[in-house]
Amino acid sequence: MIEYPFCKINIGLNIVSKRADGYHNLETIFYPVPLTDVLEFKQLQHSDDPYRFQQVGHRLEGPAESNLVIRVYEQLRAEFDLPSLDIYLNKRIPSGAGLGGGSSDAAFMMRMLNTEFQLGLSDKQMEERVAAFGADCAFFIQGKPSFATGIGNELTPIDFTLKGWTLVLVKPQEAVSTKAAYAAICPRPADKFLPDSVQRPVEEWKDLIKNDFEATVFPQFPKIAAIKETLYDMGAVYAAMSGSGSCVFGLFRRKQEAVRKVFSDCFVYQSLIRQ
Repeated sequence: MIEYPFCKINIGLNIVSKRADGYHNLETIFYPVPLTDVLEFKQLQHSDDPYRFQQVGHRLEGPAESNLVIRVYEQLRAEFDLPSLDIYLNKRIPSGAGLGGGSSDAAFMMRMLNTEFQLGLSDKQMEERVAAFGADCAFFIQGKPSFATGIGNELTPIDFTLKGWTLVLVKPQEAVSTKAAYAAICPRPADKFLPDSVQRPVEEWKDLIKNDFEATVFPQFPKIAAIKETLYDMGAVYAAMSGSGSCVFGLFRRKQEAVRKVFSDCFVYQSLIRQ
């Protein structure tokens, strides 16, 4: 079985309060992006090993057993007595970018196992289970544009589309520590309601929609701030950092022919949003 886990961008990100459990309540819009990984598995024949794992593409740190794909498989294997699997993951979504690539891989693994082995889990059950592996994992079960609250796991689908816009993602080599980014944040209630703001014309977003992490990340990583400004210089109608970074996205009216040359030392992705 083969699937293509997609990533997301955060349109706006407000850190509204700190919780008693040490986490933060936030408000953001998750929007699916067609940049994908490749995830495939098939049953291992005549093997005493629970799995064989091959990962290519963007390099991931840590042992195989720490990968979210394997952790999801191991959890469901223990509960549902799943067979041994040969698992292949091609990482095309960069990590440490604020794009949710690892979370998407985890959610897709759960979806695939549920379908292939007829586990009978509903979307709601899968969202609840996979949220234990990461706050934004639940979004990727259904992957619809959503207003996310709580720690990012409480999802309300919204009627909203960026169809027809050209999306540019730029991720520098610098990586941002999510823990460090949160540590510098001063939570405060949002002064605008994001689901209302995204319904306004994109041309108005620059004055309406903010990512609170930019205020703490940009002084530490001037290059990330410079990427945002360069995207605006190139004609972006709106540009912002996604999540806690380090990827910055820009929305353009038309394809950008020179974008790879301008950001030659960065990971660059460009796509016309079709839905």
